[in-house]
Amino acid sequence: MTESFVFEEQRRDLAKVAKKMFDRKMTNVAGGNISQKIVADQSLDYGHVHIEKDREYLIITPTYMSEAWYGELSPAQILVVDLETGEQIDGSGRLTREINMHREAYEANENIKVVYHSHTPASMFWATIGEDMPNVTEATSHDLDLGTIKCLPYKPACSKELADQVHDELVKLGDKAANNIFLLNSHGVLITTNDLHHATCILETVEWNAEIAYKQAVFKKLGLIDGYMSKGKLSDGLVSK
Repeated sequence: MTESFVFEEQRRDLAKVAKKMFDRKMTNVAGGNISQKIVADQSLDYGHVHIEKDREYLIITPTYMSEAWYGELSPAQILVVDLETGEQIDGSGRLTREINMHREAYEANENIKVVYHSHTPASMFWATIGEDMPNVTEATSHDLDLGTIKCLPYKPACSKELADQVHDELVKLGDKAANNIFLLNSHGVLITTNDLHHATCILETVEWNAEIAYKQAVFKKLGLIDGYMSKGKLSDGLVSK
């Protein structure tokens, strides 16, 4: 089937994910944004839009994805951006101010195909206190192999400082950058991975871990347990990569 507009299939999928995640309270009306890198496999013309073979593009949710649209976006509202220049070449709506963080994440590691920023409530607890999140569930520590869920030092939202920090921290991770989640101090979470649907798996699994770790932190403070518990034994809650 011939696509009626550029990257139609991928934009439909991204719009669906944005809606599902909003409905599941994986972000709030204060924002969140999702992008996916696509390397064009052929040169194509869609009226005013020209796609060059082997060039890298982003599809990304527009600004006010949550505030104005409650996550319910049409595929045409998913924007198309030239990754190299940062220019919006298709889609109705405006670019998020956090486009610089997305672009710098992709620059950090060529294996990153998806950048997902969200304001999940339980994870925000750890982000707002500026602490690494204890990793206590089998799914986060073993199944997804996420290692330490690190909280980055505070940098203002949408700032060049935040984008640069994300870039530098991802570079330090090397190959692990393509399966990672950071806490952004007082701002939310940032997932980098190689598949859109895997990103949603990371998001929900870490959010589940965040709530359980919070309850363990309360029990630890009350003296009901000696420390964080994981896999049937006492743990510091952090797993080194």
